Amino acid sequence: MSEKELDKSKRGFLVATSVVGGVTAVGAAVPFAASMMPSERAKAMGAPVEVDISHLGPGEMMRVEWRGKPVWVLRRTPEMLTSIEKSDDRVTDPKLEVDQQPDYAKNEARSIKPEVLVLVGVCTHLGCSPQFKPKEMSPDMGADWVGGFYCPCHGSKFDFAGRVYKGAPAPINLEVPRYMYLADSKIVIGEDKKGA
Repeated sequence: MSEKELDKSKRGFLVATSVVGGVTAVGAAVPFAASMMPSERAKAMGAPVEVDISHLGPGEMMRVEWRGKPVWVLRRTPEMLTSIEKSDDRVTDPKLEVDQQPDYAKNEARSIKPEVLVLVGVCTHLGCSPQFKPKEMSPDMGADWVGGFYCPCHGSKFDFAGRVYKGAPAPINLEVPRYMYLADSKIVIGEDKKGA
């Protein structure tokens, strides 16, 4: 065997070893990289949710789930909207100085359209889920109750815009999530565009 023939066989062995090693490294890296990506379930949990509100009558509320949290959609009556105006001196943050809503919901109704309220239904105190308490269904709330939301865990009360009443354990208003209208009767929660 000549010295040249010996070198060719060594070269061939090194090339073959390098190729096998490279393929093995890529094969090992793909599952590892894939494990770093969010699962389809995790992606779905964070995905925006489309909601049809066409069947929602005045004074009615529906619940949907977004990112594992309850989200309320309430079609407010004119009386509910009037009660918000009258609650300014009774709520902790009437000017919405704490950033709990997108800019397009930084108004008295805390919504894009005054009659439709969208709120994350999680109390800002300890994460309980408050109850919807319209005035006419809640004689147990006291004579001055004009309706809104009540957290039975620790007694926090919120008006029909999700603003917390003074003296409640909850420190800030309920969160308004990002949302936008796809049509008059359809909204998307968890996504918005400029101007919503």
